[in-house]
Parts: sequence; structure tokens; C-alpha cells
Amino acid sequence: MEPTMERDLEMFRRRRRALLHRMRSLGGGVLLLPAAEEKLRNPSAEYLFRQDSDHYYVTGFDEPEGCALLIAGKCGAEAAADEDRPELVMFVRPRDKEKEIWTGYRAGVEGAREVYGADQAYPVAELEARLPGLLDKAGPLWFRLGVDPAWDARVGRAIAELRNRSRAGSEPPPGVKDLELLLHEARLVKSPEEVARLRRAAEITAEAHMAAMRDGQPGRREGQVQAEIEYAFRRRGGAGPGYGTIVATGVNGCVLHYRAGDTVLKDGELCLVDAGGEYDLYTADVTRTFPVNGAFSKPQRALYELVLESQLAAMEAVKPGATLDAVHDVCVRKLVEGMIRLGLLQGGVDERIEDKGFRRYYMHRTSHWLGMDVHDVGAYYLDGKSRPLAAGMVLTVEPGLYVAPDDAQAPEEFRGIGIRIEDDLVVTGSGYENLTDAVPKTVEEVESTCVR
Repeated sequence: MEPTMERDLEMFRRRRRALLHRMRSLGGGVLLLPAAEEKLRNPSAEYLFRQDSDHYYVTGFDEPEGCALLIAGKCGAEAAADEDRPELVMFVRPRDKEKEIWTGYRAGVEGAREVYGADQAYPVAELEARLPGLLDKAGPLWFRLGVDPAWDARVGRAIAELRNRSRAGSEPPPGVKDLELLLHEARLVKSPEEVARLRRAAEITAEAHMAAMRDGQPGRREGQVQAEIEYAFRRRGGAGPGYGTIVATGVNGCVLHYRAGDTVLKDGELCLVDAGGEYDLYTADVTRTFPVNGAFSKPQRALYELVLESQLAAMEAVKPGATLDAVHDVCVRKLVEGMIRLGLLQGGVDERIEDKGFRRYYMHRTSHWLGMDVHDVGAYYLDGKSRPLAAGMVLTVEPGLYVAPDDAQAPEEFRGIGIRIEDDLVVTGSGYENLTDAVPKTVEEVESTCVR
């Protein structure tokens, strides 16, 4: 499904209606969503702008500065007095012909109302003056404190002003509520439109990983492989990488968040690529590990097949009602069994799981949520327990093994090998769909793609 303006605007309207209904069931109030700011890369150039995910999810608005307020108002007996309140108020950059010549067209106040559906819209310059009035007598404030000090201060000033005017009848928000319970729970379960965007991101990402396998030959540099990957993202209509591309050859693969550098790929090494393309603000997240010379050595293959076996077992545990803890436990048990068999660990399986000895070689979790953000929002635990999976949730499954080059306890043939295999799964009514199944993964598929 290709996005269109008309269809997208209806999707955003539908989201707002659902959020307003949920807000009213939780006591009403005002949802305040700052837009992302442009960030300077150097004194005369900005980083590529990317809208705040929460702001975009609710509005579809893709310009910097300002904010959006979704206003449910008070509930119960006092709701009648709120009937004339606007539901969507936006503060945006005004139209400016001179600036638009240099930096592009703006929707402006008129576009915020006419295109994006705001009931009221104002220039950003009026935000500080108007915010107290929009919060006055409107119920609790839904806002994410602790993310942006400037916004924390702005909200604090608005509340302080209302408190100072309390003898004149003003009522500040009776409390500040976190977005987790409201907006982030809504984002956790993906709609068909969102899954379609993730599927498209996955298709683009599959081509990029195959390009990396073909390009990642002896003598190439990590940065050159990165260029092939990110070219594929753009060529297929993506916005570029959804997160910092990892291309890690040799011992660099043992560094979990290594970024592509200038290291030369060498014959006999493995190259670990963790890269996901973003499409319409939704990102894939895929990791593959391939042999630079096109063929796994015997030790490399032994570790690779262990990671793959563990990943496949963990994927089969994904279904409605299962938990991420259960998926992780399946993965860990398979890895520990294999590590003992290969001599990386000694003793019994239960013993090494209990004392967490496996974390010497597998130190991260197996899964995280995926969506608009690579580590997407949504609670992992409810009432202290790992939450059950439900249809529409999207998660990664990404076991790995990382044997440090100086690990004297490991068999010598395994030292310096880092392997991770990661796919993106959407939970269905009866199990899962692997969105990234097209990316080569078995030993035979990888070696065939890497033909030299």
C-alpha cells in the first residue's frame, strides 16, 4: 500500500478519535506533543530533520518546531462546559516567502487548519502566551516529562502562571500523566496501514542486505559497504536508514553498537551488518552475518548454525499469549546447550542459565518492539509481569554470540568471532509473519548470495 495524502489524513483523524475516547475514559485532559526541532550539525548546516514519532503519529505533520495539543477536556458533570473547546490545536511556523525560498515551503497556520485538520492553529511565536489558556480548566496534562528540558520549563511556566491566577478562577492541570498509558499503548499494536509500511521497509531492507553481501568482498572497507546499503534504501523509495548502520568486520563484530568505519574487510573474516531502511517513518531492523570470502570456515559455521538454530526456535515461540521473556528463555536455552557442546561453556545447562554464565557470550535480550522507532514504544511489563503478545504487535528476534578476541577461556578457533541474526516479526492471530523472511539467512543462502 502506497501512502496517499487523503488516505493518510483519514488515518490520523481515526487515531485522534480513538485517543480522545481513551483520554475521556481516563479522566480527560490535554495531550501535549512537541514537534521535533532542527539540530545544527555545524554553524551553517542542520542534521537531516526527522519528525518526533508521537507528534507525527497523531497529526501527520512533518515540519519542525511548535506542538500539537489534543484536548479531551473534563469528564463527567463538568463536560458540558467544555463543549466549545477545540479538539486539535497546532502551533506551527507561519508562512514566510523569504525563508521558504531557502528552506522549502511551509504549511503555515492555514495549512494546519485546512490540510491537517486543526480546529485552531497559531504561529509558534504565540505558544508561550496561549498555552496557559489552553490548559486552564481542561483537566490533567498528558506530557512526557524529562525528555526535553526546554519543554519541561515551558510547561512549568504555564502551570505556574495558572496557579498564580487561581484567585481569579484559573485551574491548572490537577496532575501530569505520562504518555505510556495512553499514546504509547496505542502505538504498540499496529494497524494494517502500519504493518503495510513496515512490510515495505522490510522489502527495501532485504535488497540492501543482499547488496551488502555481494559488495562485502576482501579489500572493501566498512564504509563502502555502508554506502551500498544506504544507496539501496534510497533507490527503492525509502527515506534512508532508520538508525545508524552497523557494518562490523572481523573483531569489530564483537562490539554490539559498532558503527561502520574505515576497517578493511579481510579474507577469512565475517562481516556483521545491522541495518534497517525507513519508509514513511516506519523502520525495519535486520542483522545478518556473512563470510567476506563467500564461504564460512568450520568454526564460523558452527557458531553461525547455533545462532540460527536458536533464532528459529525463539521465532516459533512467538504467538498470541506468549511473552517476550518466554521467547528469550527459549533462545537462551538453545544457545547454552550449543555453547556447552562447542566448549564455550562448561557444566550443566540449567546451572549456566541460573548463574547467567552465558552472558559472557550473549549479553543482550532477544527481542524489542519495532515500529516508528527502532526500539519502539510500549511497556514490556504489566503489573511486574512480562506482558502477553497480541496480534498486531511487532518485535525483533535477534540472538547472537560474541567471543572477544582476547578471551582466554574460549577455544582459540572461536576468538574474535561476532555473529547476530535478526528478523522482524508481526504477531498474527495464530502465530507470526516474518516480515524480513526475504533476507538470505541459512548458510547455503548466504554463501550463494555472497558468490565471489
